[in-house]
Amino acid sequence: MQGARVNLKGWQQAAVAFGSAFGALLDPRRADLIAALGETTGKPAFQRVLQRMRNSAEGRDVLLERPRVISTQVSHAWDMPQNTFGAAYAQFMGSRNFSPDDRPPVRFMDTDELAYVATRAREVHDFWHVLFGLPTNLIGETALKVIEFEQMFLPMCMLSVVGGSARFNEKQRTLFFQHYFPWATKAGLKSTDLMSVYYEKHFHEDLEEVRKKWGIIPCPDPKKSSV
Repeated sequence: MQGARVNLKGWQQAAVAFGSAFGALLDPRRADLIAALGETTGKPAFQRVLQRMRNSAEGRDVLLERPRVISTQVSHAWDMPQNTFGAAYAQFMGSRNFSPDDRPPVRFMDTDELAYVATRAREVHDFWHVLFGLPTNLIGETALKVIEFEQMFLPMCMLSVVGGSARFNEKQRTLFFQHYFPWATKAGLKSTDLMSVYYEKHFHEDLEEVRKKWGIIPCPDPKKSSV
């Protein structure tokens, strides 16, 4: 992580943030630009997350051991029994042909510890998709950004919600603000501190049980219920 970092002065951070925001609006598929925006605008938020993790026994274990959500470290999820959190994660990744190794590296954090927290926030994203039962389409990703904002208060998350909702058609916008947005706001507030969870140590546990333990409200089917 050390070798990938770039130390920026204040004006340089502002320039990278502005350029990343502009580029991400032009091409929302640019994960590297979205990542850079999150890092250059999110230092105070990551510092607060770091302090919360230090105050949590499980969070301290994460900081001490620094697990990575990469294929060499999470491959045992594919060996977990049906109905477990690990099996659900493996199915989620496999059905979409996703790789846990595809996340861009953190580059613009001041310290190695903050760089790890930013990396962890990026890498647990797919765990949260599984736990909250959200799809990976534009509506699902935007709804998860609401939850990420409630959990971490990263400015980039709210900017992503604004940018994502701006790309909705009329039907999607109505669905999002009538169903997904109120649910995500409630779900993000009700959940435990999800950055202090050592997910890899819970792969063997029943998916519904870990949802209950962490206060997670899965996304209701918009066709069957209203929020």
